[in-house]
Amino acid sequence: MFRTIEVGAYVHAQGTFVRGLKDGRIEIDMDGQRIVGRPVGVSAGSASRGKAQTLSAGIWRSGLVTALTALGLWAGVVPSAQAQDQIEILNVSYDPTRELYRDYNVLFNEWWSAQGNTPVTVSQSHGGSGGQARAVIDGLDASVVTLALAADIDTIAERTGKIPADWQTRLAHNASPYTSTIVFLVREGNPKGVKDWDDLIKDDVQVITPNPKTSGGARWNFLAAWGWALEEYDGDEGKARDYVTTLFKHVPVLDSGARGATTTFTQRGIGDVLLAWENEAFLALQEQGEDAFDIVVPSVSVLAEPPVALVEGNLKSDDQRKASKAYLEHLYSPEAQALAVKHFYRAWDTSAVSPEDLARFPEVKRLSVDAFGGWGEVQPKFFGDGGIFDQIFEE
Repeated sequence: MFRTIEVGAYVHAQGTFVRGLKDGRIEIDMDGQRIVGRPVGVSAGSASRGKAQTLSAGIWRSGLVTALTALGLWAGVVPSAQAQDQIEILNVSYDPTRELYRDYNVLFNEWWSAQGNTPVTVSQSHGGSGGQARAVIDGLDASVVTLALAADIDTIAERTGKIPADWQTRLAHNASPYTSTIVFLVREGNPKGVKDWDDLIKDDVQVITPNPKTSGGARWNFLAAWGWALEEYDGDEGKARDYVTTLFKHVPVLDSGARGATTTFTQRGIGDVLLAWENEAFLALQEQGEDAFDIVVPSVSVLAEPPVALVEGNLKSDDQRKASKAYLEHLYSPEAQALAVKHFYRAWDTSAVSPEDLARFPEVKRLSVDAFGGWGEVQPKFFGDGGIFDQIFEE
């Protein structure tokens, strides 16, 4: 029997009926891929949901991933034999981690199941880190958050009480299982001759960066620029502010997240320089071809530490808590660290990383957020309401 199921609010999939589950969902087979979802009938009520995208087996692997990514949500499929007793985790993450966590979910489930545990269904939600934090505050039922910077998790903790105030002490390296930095992505051959931060304010240079009010990556971009200016102008904050003010006059559009900014630069062809997460820049070379773009490493950048935390107030059972805790802890395993490096993040544990993968990362001076006073000072000073970014944006 051929059946249609609902996977997410706006995506349908079709395949051969396999069996019904106790919770009302059914399992279908799409060209060997077992998928679980809510059955969609042919009644008037279900017909009213005609805006959903229906996917057949031929486009499942590419089409559904694309559709769910567009919605900011991708749910990993677990083996059908274990579908009845699933534990579900929602990982609310920032923009450029889509590919990393898509692969990590598979790695984690293989390890987790090998320990004799019930398989886990992991859903992903992605967007600008600040926007994602607000979504969790507003009720998005995250089991874990894997965001771009500690300030966003602190905000969730302060406003909801669902994350303990000492969350950064619960895991190693301030709960940041990998690090990154900020680099420049320029067009092939670097036609504008961009070498360092001062080149970004030349008259004929346009710079693409997301909005620091919604994007964690944009806040790292801002701090990297500010840090360079402080060093260039001997700690003079007035001159640093003047530099960053001029820099933003060269920004034609502010996307809400890092992935949107990458799309603006790489696909829409806007701008001469993209201020990018290092992993996002390498991904652009991988996907677009090394003959399309070059990476320029500035003299000064930042030590970007994207942290992770359990949203303890949202966990519904001991089993879900156990799985969610293990999900974050396993990020520090040698295998997961090697996977992070393959996705162009910098790992703490390189014991399982190939020398070729390690060799791709250039040496760069990376300033810690502590050099700016820590996020407790940085967030309100630079990015809070009426802060320095708001002030320069209005000038």
